[in-house]
Amino acid sequence: MTRSTGFVYHADFLRHDTGVHPESADRLLSIMRKLEQQELITQLEHIVPERAPIEAVTYVHSREYVQKVADMSARGGGMLDPDTPVCAATFDTALLAAGGLMRAADSVLANDNALKRVFALVRPPGHHANAKRGRGFCIFNNIAIAAEYLKRAYRLKRILIVDWDVHHGNGTQEIFYEDPGVLYLSTHQYPHYPGTGWITEVGAGGGEGYTVNIPLPIGSGDAEYLFALTAILVPIAREFQPECVLVSAGFDTHSTDPLASMKVSTSGFGAFAELVLAIANEQCWGRVILTLEGGYNHEALGDSVLAVFQSLLAGTGALPESGGMRPSAEVQQRVADVLAVQRAYWRI
Repeated sequence: MTRSTGFVYHADFLRHDTGVHPESADRLLSIMRKLEQQELITQLEHIVPERAPIEAVTYVHSREYVQKVADMSARGGGMLDPDTPVCAATFDTALLAAGGLMRAADSVLANDNALKRVFALVRPPGHHANAKRGRGFCIFNNIAIAAEYLKRAYRLKRILIVDWDVHHGNGTQEIFYEDPGVLYLSTHQYPHYPGTGWITEVGAGGGEGYTVNIPLPIGSGDAEYLFALTAILVPIAREFQPECVLVSAGFDTHSTDPLASMKVSTSGFGAFAELVLAIANEQCWGRVILTLEGGYNHEALGDSVLAVFQSLLAGTGALPESGGMRPSAEVQQRVADVLAVQRAYWRI
């Protein structure tokens, strides 16, 4: 059977042992249990990851930082920062996570492949890691490595990264801040860790205008997120015309997540996926690669990832009906403020 939707997974992702820590192997186990219980596994193409070559990791990270992680793992572990543990298996596992995104890219970009939508169920996550430092549970920036790989191996000129994690992806933003070939758009709780992602952070040099930040207030839910994405992401993406869409898919905006204060529902994540898929179908032959970032209520995480897969399997994508959204007045004003800043760069 020809499958159009796939997932990246390997049991070795469980070897990144973080002890008593929110970012644990149990997160992936909860997702896999849910997919098996709902028998979605049989409808999906399983993509087996391979470790990323060191050279590919240095597309976005300094050799000194990569060696630091390797040495720390070789010594049995340590702490990259107060939030980011390393164990003996972390270096190899982080290479496997980055390589999983590269395999996803190969699968989606293959000319003879019907597979156009892939969700990489990997850990450790990546979007807080910058060129010289891992932090915020992140070791290597998986999505940034994938974007650079797409540029180098497939000569893509325009890549869209959408980051709907509750935390701003400061690492991804930093890596591409001066790069006009990667449009980075983030929705995130603000104020919150890591403290970056205000509306005036728009890129620099040749990349000015290719960073779009949508900082949302505590308590924002489905209506607020969909209103912001429809008003800002959709028109900018249409003008940018991406050749592939990448998603840092964090699920810590869920109303039950213990590390944040947002109110997104399980079905809301399915709607986010439909919106992104609608953009991809319109602009780049449906090419979408998602990678797992945050999400720390295990039950909600499994259900929310399931909702995303259901949207991907449907394949059609959909933009929300504007008449059905009732966002808060505060978010309506915030969106207006973002649009005012971004009009210097986009016809919105």
